[in-house]
Amino acid sequence: MNLSEWVERFNGGDVRALSRIISRVENSNGLIPAELKPIFSRTGGAYRIGVTGPPGAGKSTLVDWLCSLYRQQNLTVGVIAVDPTSPFSGGALLGDRIRMTRAGIDPGVFIRSMATRGTLGGLAESAMDAADILDAFGKDIVILETVGVGQSELDVARAADTTVVVLVPESGDGVQAMKAGLMEISDIFVLNKADRPMAERAALEIEGALELKQTRADGWKIPVLMTVANKGEGLPALVDTLKMHFDAMKNSGSLEEKRKDRRRERIRKVVERELRRRLWSEERFAMLTEEIENGDNPFEIAADIIGDFEGKE
Repeated sequence: MNLSEWVERFNGGDVRALSRIISRVENSNGLIPAELKPIFSRTGGAYRIGVTGPPGAGKSTLVDWLCSLYRQQNLTVGVIAVDPTSPFSGGALLGDRIRMTRAGIDPGVFIRSMATRGTLGGLAESAMDAADILDAFGKDIVILETVGVGQSELDVARAADTTVVVLVPESGDGVQAMKAGLMEISDIFVLNKADRPMAERAALEIEGALELKQTRADGWKIPVLMTVANKGEGLPALVDTLKMHFDAMKNSGSLEEKRKDRRRERIRKVVERELRRRLWSEERFAMLTEEIENGDNPFEIAADIIGDFEGKE
């Protein structure tokens, strides 16, 4: 079956075609086939939720419950679960399907595990493409889940309408939450595994840090919710809070502004990706072996490469 036929089946709601097209985009190295580009003009209908936090915080279990609760509202859900790639083997565990026991068997939920594949930060460029494809497919909710490792929190915040930061009482996460980065990107804090000791203290630490923070421009007061995801406790309140945040953004106009910013960022990323693909290649790098071995000035070599590229264009 050729790609145009897969697109036709995708347009007809075929889940197998959805999976095939995401795989094609993921393995395209940024070179999106012409047949797939019209798909990306149909985005904007899905509510995108980013879920991030440290390893072991229970994010996958929490997302599993979110999917179940949204399905009870007859909403369809797409999940992009991103695991960091090993810098040594290039592999990733991609075990989210195993942990999402409820959502994994629901035909109204589509789960895709993806590796970062060396992308700086925690969100692969292809994950953004996959989120757009799920949006275009007609999913009501698109959830982006990633392990919080440095830059990834910012990546998720840029990709989502609402960002949920999941923490646990141990390991000083209450203090960790006071860092400016988490305060800036989080719309909702979730203290998971709240049945453990020190949970109340950790929640108070986060709330205290939030009190010291200046009021956000959109007027949203960041809540701290307590959950026990493996028992489903506190998850209905999270769904209600997500709805409140969505409505607040929509009423204030900040939702459309955020989505405009995301489109601008997407255009910039696509341009950078395409220029990088055209400008750089292993063949071009191999031609520089002599200059590299001679220790030639890297700025002069770079200027020559750019000059050659501009001359060809």
